[in-house]
Amino acid sequence: MQKDRKNDLCKYRMQNALESLDVAEDCFEKNHYKDAINRSYYAAFYAIKAILALEETDFKRHKDVVAYFNKTYVATDIFSKDTGRKIARLQQKREKSDYDDFYIASKEETTEQLEYAKTVIHEIERYLREKQ
Repeated sequence: MQKDRKNDLCKYRMQNALESLDVAEDCFEKNHYKDAINRSYYAAFYAIKAILALEETDFKRHKDVVAYFNKTYVATDIFSKDTGRKIARLQQKREKSDYDDFYIASKEETTEQLEYAKTVIHEIERYLREKQ
């Protein structure tokens, strides 16, 4: 893949991340906590995929994307272990809110999820600025 195309895909995925974060915040303001948790996770997920675009790596399954990111970027201290934990927590809460029939998301845990997503995205933005 050409360098311009990789950069374009990276930017596109980061734009998706930021839009998803914006939607998460809108959902939170309307007390749609389960939807806010879902969009918070996807915001971080798209940001991770932005990094993968630069190295022409992609996976079909979410767990593979996250596992690769953890192995390649968290385990090697490019990103902190805390970032890895936040991503894991985002993924766990998204799965609970999407798949557990009687799951009720609280305002407090949704706030935490939004903050985790913001932190992950900011760290990835900083990393991408340094790489480009």
